[in-house]
Amino acid sequence: MKCVINRRAEFSASHRYYLPEWSMTKNEEQFGANSFFPGHGHNYVLFVSLEGGINEYGMIENLSLIKKIIKQQITDQFNYSYLNNICQEFGDALPTTENIARIIWERLYPHLPIINIKLFEHPRLWAEYRGNNMQATLTTQVHFSAAHRLALPNLSLEENIKIYGKCARVHGHGHNYFLDVSVTGNIDERTGMIVDLEDLQNIVNDYIVEPFDHTFLNKDVPYFVQTIPTAENIALYIAQLLKEPIKNLGVVLHKVKLTESPNNSCEIYCS
Repeated sequence: MKCVINRRAEFSASHRYYLPEWSMTKNEEQFGANSFFPGHGHNYVLFVSLEGGINEYGMIENLSLIKKIIKQQITDQFNYSYLNNICQEFGDALPTTENIARIIWERLYPHLPIINIKLFEHPRLWAEYRGNNMQATLTTQVHFSAAHRLALPNLSLEENIKIYGKCARVHGHGHNYFLDVSVTGNIDERTGMIVDLEDLQNIVNDYIVEPFDHTFLNKDVPYFVQTIPTAENIALYIAQLLKEPIKNLGVVLHKVKLTESPNNSCEIYCS
């Protein structure tokens, strides 16, 4: 039987998206404010996942050893650094979130039985890398507020309440939804990116946030006139809306996660 454990670490670092072989104009067109000198910084949060069997000491790996290796290989070198300059890897490909996750994997893999690196640039943007050549996953999180009612039109109010409880009340209720959109693709060997983040965020905003935000889903979104807007159905519809536009960016929609409340969320896996 396999066991997976996760170790958390933090580091603060700055970086800049700038390719010297490009003109300043091209860099600014491609990377926007991220190209400006001298760069900008983040408080990164790192989760290292390890897998193995539980040994005679009740562990898959000695925790002190895990902490020591992460400190030596990552946090001691990355913390309070300008990432572009600390190693050759970030000279070859820019220190994007997804590329940093890949480099962290490459530094830790010879020492620990890792299966996943998850790196947060900030709470609403993170990348994951699992050792699959140049393939990585990038996730962006957005928010929208909407109301809905869960009720089948062919059933009485009493019957609907038996199925949906308070959610069947006639005037509906609202949520502050959080949506995680995860895409998978290959890290570009020069830009360090799997996708233009601004393009991805624009698609999510145009296809989901703007049409859904501050609506009564049952009335304002045509799809939900005939379909009950449960968290599952909303997440499924979002995945259907995003799949092709995201494919046109050169990446694959991997997953959407819709959080309706702290107690209720739904994930749709697309790849």
